[in-house]
Amino acid sequence: MGVRFPPGTPMKHLRNQPHEYYRILVLRTVGNFLVLASIFMIIKTFYFPVAAEVRFALDSIRNKQYVAEGTRGLQDATTRANRRGGLAKLLAGRSVEVLTPQDPNFSIIIPKVGANSNVIPNVDAANEKQYLGALEHGVAHTLGTAFPGEGGHIYLFAHSTDYFWNVGTYNAVFYLIYKLEKGDEIDLFYKGQRYVYKVIGKQEVDPSQVQYLTRQSNSEFLTLQTCWPPGTTLRRLLVFATRVAE
Repeated sequence: MGVRFPPGTPMKHLRNQPHEYYRILVLRTVGNFLVLASIFMIIKTFYFPVAAEVRFALDSIRNKQYVAEGTRGLQDATTRANRRGGLAKLLAGRSVEVLTPQDPNFSIIIPKVGANSNVIPNVDAANEKQYLGALEHGVAHTLGTAFPGEGGHIYLFAHSTDYFWNVGTYNAVFYLIYKLEKGDEIDLFYKGQRYVYKVIGKQEVDPSQVQYLTRQSNSEFLTLQTCWPPGTTLRRLLVFATRVAE
């Protein structure tokens, strides 16, 4: 057996004992790899939530506002600015970015948090392969729930990942919906038409509480779902909204 050296022994002394030298070299290499792998997993898991939070904070500092294309938000802002002395004052004090729906056939825009995504229709929430495939390309519309304009319950989700390397892929679109409050606007675009919804509440639930999928409503009702807390799959956050007249 090789000679045991105390911790901190310089490597130049260990070279005189080849077996001990290579043993310690391997241990150090493995240890460094594990440390770097742990750092990578942490960054991979929380990069998107942190990036979304930073972007939202910067938008708040810059007084930036998002509006959906075709809405009255930009027109109203311009009107208010003209009353105060011109559009130049608006542009100097607040930047307004118009969000164009990614797909006029089916998309969602949430102005408060700057979210903009296409929606994949008729996704089976019980079929893992199907919904994971859909969530790589946008927000999922749950099979069996209503479409905008039909007067029923619309259920959209952007979540469902079981492993840290998928968190960013499937969760990024709805990371900030926890910031939505009563009265905030959600815009759905379906078959070229825009439908407006106002948030009425939100609720944190256990993943096993699937009864919200089959919720019945006498009026057009929208539910958004994401994983909670951000970057995990421990629970679900639901945001509820009802349709309002244009």
